[in-house]
Amino acid sequence: MTSDKPSPRPLKVALLGCGVVGSDVARLLTQDADELARRIGAPVELVGIAVRRPGRERELDLPAELFTTDAKALVSRGDLDVVVEVIGGIEPARDLILTALEHGASVVTANKALLAEDGATLYEAAAKAERDLFYEAAVAGAIPIVRPLRESLAGDRVTRVLGIVNGTTNFILDAMTSTGADFAEALEEAQALGYAEADPTADVEGFDAAAKAAILASLAFHTRVTMDDVHREGISDVTAAHVASAAERGSVVKLLAICEQHETPDGPAVSARVHPAMIPDDHPLASVRGAFNAVFVESESAGQLMFYGPGAGGAPTASAVLGDLVTVARNRVDGVFGPGESSHAQLEVLGMGRTRTAYHISLDVADRPGVLAAVAQAFAEQEVSIRTVHQEGHGDDATLVVVTHVADDAALSATVARLRDLDMVRGVSSVMRVEGGR
Repeated sequence: MTSDKPSPRPLKVALLGCGVVGSDVARLLTQDADELARRIGAPVELVGIAVRRPGRERELDLPAELFTTDAKALVSRGDLDVVVEVIGGIEPARDLILTALEHGASVVTANKALLAEDGATLYEAAAKAERDLFYEAAVAGAIPIVRPLRESLAGDRVTRVLGIVNGTTNFILDAMTSTGADFAEALEEAQALGYAEADPTADVEGFDAAAKAAILASLAFHTRVTMDDVHREGISDVTAAHVASAAERGSVVKLLAICEQHETPDGPAVSARVHPAMIPDDHPLASVRGAFNAVFVESESAGQLMFYGPGAGGAPTASAVLGDLVTVARNRVDGVFGPGESSHAQLEVLGMGRTRTAYHISLDVADRPGVLAAVAQAFAEQEVSIRTVHQEGHGDDATLVVVTHVADDAALSATVARLRDLDMVRGVSSVMRVEGGR
């Protein structure tokens, strides 16, 4: 028996960018066209690809007429169903996404920097146009974390998100841990293997992870959190001595994105920060090796959840893009659109000084009577409790290692400043936060 139902019209898709990720998106769109059509309920037709150099040699067997340098004209066509943006950066990406929405297309993007800086504008434009804005690929590559926070946990109360969300820095720190290499040596290896860019600043100084932390905090706590709200420290100052000291106390050093909800005298508030920290060997994130990513979520009802997998690369990121594209395309077929921005809570975003953490502090001291009492007094003045203290070496080469209990970061920072002023402390050789043991 044959159906008289007319065949659905093809959904028209435009692609902005055809680099590492864009090439894999185009490949999957064409290679898996029949399967995608079955999943969506309508064929998907790639009708244009905006690039800067159309004549560049690519491994894609696509008609030359698909490529254009006029991205603005492409997204202004008015007949597009979905625009996929993988060019990155703030402009012209923002203008192109807004233009696409204004002309009736839904948008799938991997642009973490733009979402972290001006996600509100994009959300407002999508809501006005009654179109989708999806961005699973913006955080942690192939790992599904955006949708669980946006949809699966929408009925729960997320209290903490703790993640390794940058593969380059995790590879470097893992190499330092496993081989004893210093930062420069591990970075050089990461660059040689293609895990780090020639200019690694965005990764090693924490900018990439901070953008992702802003997105995760916004989703988890239903509050607009931007890149400017995220405290950021990179790993370029992490030394082999830091890594060795962590190993001595049964810990490893990781660059963490930490988003938390706090109870304050004025009511609930949130914070977002990125910095290196020591975490216990038995914490789930401690076993994340190489360039992999992982996100650990704590919520009231679901408890503790772990999301793990490849956090970057063309094919893994393209997988996340295609997942969004299938959902958005299904919505177009059904004449609906998915969830928009959830920012109803609008909680206060705390500065770093009001967040709570613990410190691991190494002090170069003279081994003589009264040193420990003076050091303890410096902690007491800021009402910071000491968890453990031990001395390494004797005489003029003594090192005092102190691990604190959890306290406000401002108090811990003030304690370190006071320690630097003590006559019997020759220097504060290292300070690192301790996480994951609470």
